[in-house]
Parts: sequence; C-alpha cells; structure tokens
Amino acid sequence: MNAPLSQPFSLPGLLSDADAESAWIDVIQKMDETYANLVSQQVELERKNAELEEAQAFIASVLGSMTDVLIACDRNGRIEQSNPAAERALGHPSRDLAGRPLPDFLDPGSHAAFARLCAAALQREGGSDVELSLRGPTGPFPVSVNSTVRYDQRGHAIGLVLVGRPIGELRRAYRDLAAAHEGLKQTQQQLVHSEKMASLGRLVAGVAHELNNPISFVYGNAHALRRYVDRLTAYLDKVHEGASPEDLAALRRDLRIDRARSDLPATLDGMLEGTERVRDIVAELRRFSSEQKHASERFDAAALLRSAVNWVAKAQTPDLAVVFDLPDTLDIAGHPGHLHQVAMNLVQNAVDAMAAARAKRLELHARQQDGTVTITVRDTGHGIPDEILGRVFDPFFTTKPVGKGTGLGLSISYQLVKDHGGTLTAANHPDGGALFTLTLPAAGRSEAAAKDSSR
Repeated sequence: MNAPLSQPFSLPGLLSDADAESAWIDVIQKMDETYANLVSQQVELERKNAELEEAQAFIASVLGSMTDVLIACDRNGRIEQSNPAAERALGHPSRDLAGRPLPDFLDPGSHAAFARLCAAALQREGGSDVELSLRGPTGPFPVSVNSTVRYDQRGHAIGLVLVGRPIGELRRAYRDLAAAHEGLKQTQQQLVHSEKMASLGRLVAGVAHELNNPISFVYGNAHALRRYVDRLTAYLDKVHEGASPEDLAALRRDLRIDRARSDLPATLDGMLEGTERVRDIVAELRRFSSEQKHASERFDAAALLRSAVNWVAKAQTPDLAVVFDLPDTLDIAGHPGHLHQVAMNLVQNAVDAMAAARAKRLELHARQQDGTVTITVRDTGHGIPDEILGRVFDPFFTTKPVGKGTGLGLSISYQLVKDHGGTLTAANHPDGGALFTLTLPAAGRSEAAAKDSSR
C-alpha cells in the first residue's frame, strides 16, 4: 500500500521524517537566497548597463561635438575609431574607415611623418606634434596633429590617438592673436602718451611759474637797455654835431652816461642768464614730451629731481616745505624724458596726498652704492591703507575722485622704471606718510649692461 502524498518523503534507514522536513526547508531557503541574489545582480547589472549607455552616449556626444579631427589607430597605423569630424574631413563614414591603414588617406608627403609617429609608439615615447595633410573629398586638408601613445591595462603600447586641428583655423587664430597683440601694444603706447600729456596739462601752472622769473628778468633788463641806448644815442648825436666840451660834459652829467656804461655789462649778463634759463626749461619740456623709445643718454638724476619738484610743487603748493638730500651729481643712463615723468608722477602723488595735511613736507633722498642709485620720495600725508598697498601699481586703480586721476600714473611709472632695469616700491614711513623707493642702475653699470646685450 502506498504512503499518503501529504507526508514528507523519507529514505528508509537514512533520514527520519523530521530530518527530511528540515532538509527540505534548508533547500527552499537556499533557493530563496539564490533567487534574491539573482534579482539583486540583475538590478545591479541593469544599473551598470544604464550607466554604460549614458557613458557611451556622453562620449559619442563629445566626439560628435568636436571640431578637431580624432583618429585612434593601432600600432601598425590601422584606423580603429574616428569621430564625425574625421569622417567629414576624409569623406568616408566610420564603418568604411575602420581597419584601413591611415596612410591610404594621407598625401604621400605626409607618410614619413606618420611613420615617425608609429615608430614613437613602438618605442613607448611620448606624444609629439606634426603636420599631416589628409586627402579630403575636396582636396588636401592640412591639419596640425597632436599624437599620444595609447596603452592597455597592462601598460603595453597598443596604438596612437591623433587629434588634429585644421591649419587654416590655427593660422586664422594666430593672425587674430597677432592683430590683438599689436592693438594692445598701440593702446599701451597711447595710454603712456595720454598720461604724459595729462601730466603736462597739470604742470602748465608750474612751468609758467618757472618761465615767469627769467622772462621778467629779461623783459626788465631790455627796458633798461633801451633807456641806455636812448641816452647814448643822444650823447653821440651831440658829439657828431660838434658840441663844445663844456656842453658835452654837462650833457654827459645830465644823461648819466657813466652810470649807463657801468650798468651795461651787468644788464647784458642778466639778459643772457635769463635766456639761458628759458632755453633750459624748453629743453626739459622737449625731453619730457619726447616719443623716442630707444633714446638713451647719460644725465644727472639730481638735477632731474629738482626740476620735477619745481614744475609740480611750487605753483600748486606754495607752503610746501621741500627737503633735498641729494648728492651734487647723480649720473644715470637712460631716457631722461621717461624718468622725468616718473619723478613728476611721484611728486604729484605726494602733493595730492598732502592736500588736507596741516604740515606739508616733501623729502627726497638719494644715494649711490655698489652700482645702484636709490631714490626715496616721502610725504607727510595720510599714508597708504594696508588693504590697498599691494594695488597702487595696478592699471586704472586710483583713490582720487572721478575726474581727478586716471589711475595710470603709478602703473606707467612702474613699467618705465622696469624698462630701465630698476624697481619701484611703495610703503608707509614709520613716522607717517607714504614712502616710494626707486632703484636704478648707475650710469656705468647700465651702460655696460647695454653693451653686453647688444653683442
């Protein structure tokens, strides 16, 4: 008689009914665990597959959006993959390019360069840049190619990745860059000249003051000389008319001929001194406004500093106390007009900084040591705030109100000093006020450097 189906199956002599039931439960649990693992793995596989599809779509979009030609080759130069830009350049779809040697799509003149790239890949060398000419559907298609070696997971060189940019685009970009650079240079030159002219405009009053003294001296002496000429002419006329000695003696006494004769040399010397001073001022103006970039000469920086103070400070700030601690001569080789502009910018900034100060004092110190000339300009103004101390030489940076400053004076001065092989720094003096330090090569040192650079 058969056992009922509802009872657990058992092996006679091997397992009891309870053991058989426990074994079946273990099997069912293992099956559930296996199924759960399969489901989890399926979910993870689907997630990774989705990520892979997204990555492939992203890579495909990147390759499709590239304007540069991209070709991946094996070690023998056979095309493995290409982007749409390469397909357009070569006039073939990707499926027709795969597996074909890249030299089939190069002009014969580019075969040697491509062979060198393959040789570099075999020797595990780094990437290099070459120019290749592709055979496009409309004719030669020159590209500047950057190549890198491609490695597998074990670090073995398996091919090349070529990225090429059309030469026409590069040349156009270079032309645009060169034009932009030239435009910047011209703009910089115009800014330098504009700032110089703005400085001249601010200094008109100072120059007029400087010219007024010698011109007034010449003018007054010229009137005196005219009176002396009238007296001498009247006396000589009487001499030629044959006047008696008594009449001539009386006329000589009345016209004060002897005094006129004694005053004539001093009058003429004064006129000559005044005209020479006017000549020097005009020469300084011409030097200052000179646009000769490479004009370099030996000049006295001490006289230049005194001239800058006279031009800027005397007319603008009559109550300014100026202290000159300068040697008799301070020879520097360079462009005197440019360094005169630097000196006037420093003096002008010092004068502006002391506009609200009760005690206005400008100190200029200079010394020469070890082939270097060091000049300091200190004012008794409010100083430079720490938060802007590092920006005072930035172009267009200014703390002056709108219309009072361009923000180019110190920036241009910094560049002019740098062009002369020197430095210009800003700091605050321990006793108050701003302190600008200018260092320049002395005349002998700068001239020797110029000779060495010309060899």
